[in-house]
Amino acid sequence: MDSAQLLKEWKAEEEKQIIGWDFSYLDGRMVLGEPAWSYTERARELMRGATSVLDIATGGGERLLSMRDDWPETVVVTEGYPPNVKLASERLEPLGVRVVEAENDEYSPMPFEDGEFTLVLNRHGALYVDEIARILVAGGRLLTRQVHGMWAHDLLAAFGVQPQWPDATPQKYVPWLQSAGFDVVDVREWSGKLAFIDVGAVVYYLKAVPWHVPGFSVESHARELLALQEQLDEKGQLAFEAGNYLIEAVKPA
Repeated sequence: MDSAQLLKEWKAEEEKQIIGWDFSYLDGRMVLGEPAWSYTERARELMRGATSVLDIATGGGERLLSMRDDWPETVVVTEGYPPNVKLASERLEPLGVRVVEAENDEYSPMPFEDGEFTLVLNRHGALYVDEIARILVAGGRLLTRQVHGMWAHDLLAAFGVQPQWPDATPQKYVPWLQSAGFDVVDVREWSGKLAFIDVGAVVYYLKAVPWHVPGFSVESHARELLALQEQLDEKGQLAFEAGNYLIEAVKPA
């Protein structure tokens, strides 16, 4: 296939609508290894013993909905991306969930009362430790699964970009949690591969996570995409470094 046809196909991928954090469109085209441990299973266990839960940066509520059978009496979520706020509201509010539009970063105060929640969940959202400590009751818990700050650094390098948060590791957050008064009871790390079967899947992925390669488009990054195609033709797939980690912490009673 010539370059013009490839670019045409990639532009079609770029124009596809991305809703929430559902990557099922890439099933069979993007392959991500999974750790032996399960964030979802542990979140379910903790919700069964909680009376209230906050899910930070819920996206479209996809992960939370998958755990509906274990929700406690009070469920609140935050989300800052307007299309996802709308989607989460449509999905979750009819089920009695309070959806709060709020920025997700390590600096902005959270719009909740002191000690409002017995459990805070955070899957791949920014982690403002001090605010989480404030809004948890004494004896409350935080469970978070985070993307390692050097996630897919070799993919980003192919576009001349460095990871934006290279220090987003347990070595940053465990001491921060401890200084905020938490007892850190579990830390688990995983490293593996993020693989793509075709370059069009890379295009879709980078449009879905635009912070990885700011300003990404097929037109502006055609040269880099064609170089990835050459790599794919040589190796049969495109594989990059990936990593996640899980932290569970308790606010002392």
